Amino acid sequence: MLTRVFSAAIQGVDALEVEIEVNTGAGEPKIIVVGLPDTAVKESKDRVTTAIANSGFKWPRERTTINLAPADIKKEGPSFDLPIAIGMVAAARREEIPRLERCLVVGELALTGEIRPVKGALPIAIEARERGKKAVLLPAANAPEAAIVEGIDVYGVKNLREAYEFLIRKTELAPVPGNAAARLAAGRTEEVDFSEVKGQFQVKRAIEVAVAGNHNILFIGPPGSGKSMLAKRMASIIPPMSLEEAVETTKIHSICGLLSEKSAFVANRPFRSPHHTISDIGLLGGSANPTPGEVSIAHNGVLFLDELPEFKRSTLEVMRQPLEDGYVVVTRAAGTMTFPSDFMLVAAMNPCPCGYFGDPARECRCSPGQVERYRSRISGPLLDRIDIHVEAPAVHYRDLSSNESAEPSSAIRERVILARERQKARFASGKKTTCNARMGNSQIKKFCALDSTGQEMLRHAMEDLQLSARAYDRILKVARTIADLADAEQIGSEHIGEAIQYRTLDRRLWV
Repeated sequence: MLTRVFSAAIQGVDALEVEIEVNTGAGEPKIIVVGLPDTAVKESKDRVTTAIANSGFKWPRERTTINLAPADIKKEGPSFDLPIAIGMVAAARREEIPRLERCLVVGELALTGEIRPVKGALPIAIEARERGKKAVLLPAANAPEAAIVEGIDVYGVKNLREAYEFLIRKTELAPVPGNAAARLAAGRTEEVDFSEVKGQFQVKRAIEVAVAGNHNILFIGPPGSGKSMLAKRMASIIPPMSLEEAVETTKIHSICGLLSEKSAFVANRPFRSPHHTISDIGLLGGSANPTPGEVSIAHNGVLFLDELPEFKRSTLEVMRQPLEDGYVVVTRAAGTMTFPSDFMLVAAMNPCPCGYFGDPARECRCSPGQVERYRSRISGPLLDRIDIHVEAPAVHYRDLSSNESAEPSSAIRERVILARERQKARFASGKKTTCNARMGNSQIKKFCALDSTGQEMLRHAMEDLQLSARAYDRILKVARTIADLADAEQIGSEHIGEAIQYRTLDRRLWV
């Protein structure tokens, strides 16, 4: 007898429908799994048969061939346990199950027959809807995550018997409610706030400019100046994610196994802060079967690299493509995958190994050679891709002891939202550009025109500071953002002057 069950495999950040054919016939009692399965899938026959027996069912006592189609796509992970078990039980009982034709099934089985959660429930549900399926049957722990997808019924099951009895209509289950828009609004929280930051007014101004135009930013200052504290609060002033952005972000977190039953929907912008010992693969993505790295997990959010010079130079250099393109291409033996990685880079570093170079209160113990080697760990091309460099000096006692409340994140976010709305209106005719940091050369020429005073000011800066052509573009983009915050249609000399100020650090510190 031949039984067909539909499941799905993860490919990059998407899912691909897999048809599982279970065929029984005469021959030596044996279970054969074909269709390019990995070790976890090959081992599933042992888990499945034990789970079937412990659930009170029988499996076929004859030659059983399990084919996973399409056969040219590698099948990985334990998510095929449940559909294989259902196919084997149906084949043993000689039952036709019409519900299987319109349902996509995934789940890992425990030896007791209980169903464990799997990775990628959200993209699997999206694939099921696109394939015209009416329902998804998956672990109960994954059901809230998959229910985000509208237009398809999501059923969560706890064990093999419950799943099989639902499919043969012996019992009925209620679909898990979705309502993604309501869950997005309810899930937004603010755990940190800029009102907690004392002093650092110039740095907070630079942060506001950076967030308003989605510019990358670098903090340079001594230990204890609040660089990490400021970075952790940047996500609180970025405009809230749209439903489309939230779903896209949740897909990536789902594939990486970062979701739980309680937090099945990413409603807040991600903030990722990997340690400086992270590998190239950990940051960019990869492994034998390419999976997203930190640059993709931070998609639509903030990637914070603390102690930037401590990262391996090769690790930092792999970020150049995602910083420019907003996506990353990973090629491995298993294939080539493209992962979205449109994040805001926030980096922090000390001015020297001891951290006190140029500090008026503390003496720097580093030799000139040590300072030069420390700074040279960051390449010029990478530094050019960071739009804003700002000094974060040590906080004075009078600021720390002040009882005056600082401006809250909500007030800063309102100004940022207004600036972003001006940018959306400006780029309404474009297809991809949504913020100033993503402007192309033609858009810079069109929207960043300068008067004679501004042109002369920028010319002097380029010649005196020996800035690169990329830095020239960055200055214009940042000036455009400053003008947007000021609700100015034209870029003025004061906007250019402030933008140049955010580039002088690479000359003062790096020459």
